Amino acid sequence: MPDVMSSSRLIGVGVGPGDPELVTVKGVNALRAADVVVVPVMDTGERGRAEATVLHYVPAEKVLRVVFALNERTDRARREAAWDAAGAKVAELLAAHEVVAFATIGDPNVYSTFTYLALTIGELVPGTVVETVPGITAMQDLAARSGAVLTEGTEPLTLVPVTAGSAVLKDALAGPGTVVAYKFGRQAAEVAEALRETGRIEDAVWGSALGLPEESIRPAVELDGEPLPYLSTLIAPARREGGRGGKL
Repeated sequence: MPDVMSSSRLIGVGVGPGDPELVTVKGVNALRAADVVVVPVMDTGERGRAEATVLHYVPAEKVLRVVFALNERTDRARREAAWDAAGAKVAELLAAHEVVAFATIGDPNVYSTFTYLALTIGELVPGTVVETVPGITAMQDLAARSGAVLTEGTEPLTLVPVTAGSAVLKDALAGPGTVVAYKFGRQAAEVAEALRETGRIEDAVWGSALGLPEESIRPAVELDGEPLPYLSTLIAPARREGGRGGKL
């Protein structure tokens, strides 16, 4: 491999759930220091949430959209082809630039597109140094905006992507501690049913478009079965008894 490839750096930068003020100082510095900032989109005519956040801190000419199969879950061949094409594009960028940043909503190590890209680049450009800059997650933002406490004392915290099926969520809700559900908008009816069956709906809260003008944060008891935005987040706090410090 040419030296320029082996010395290149790919940095996954978490840009938070949507509110541009929730990008860390380190994240902003990484975006500004990069030669090019890649943002994932489902098609080239769309501005995604990551791109909208990034544009608060870097000029548009430095930002490059790369198409990923972000919503492809049934056609594996199509998904793999899209990933290969995206990886090849980023590999080209790494051959031409010393530092390429990849902006991802939330955190690059939590259910992120960046994980798959890093694996692909590891195969295509073996010498690339891969780094990540952590970002604020949707569950942290929703907890702050709703007043929900994620953990106390010895409580566990379980994070479930509802794309894995409502049965996985139901199992988590039957256990101890706080349960957070991601990507449940299309299965809102099943989520509401699981909350009711496990007696967890009264204290639960959901939110979408956090930090954006269309933000919605509501009690889970108001879930009426209608589909919600795909990137909705749910927090079902732990059952807490015994007053302050009861879980210590």
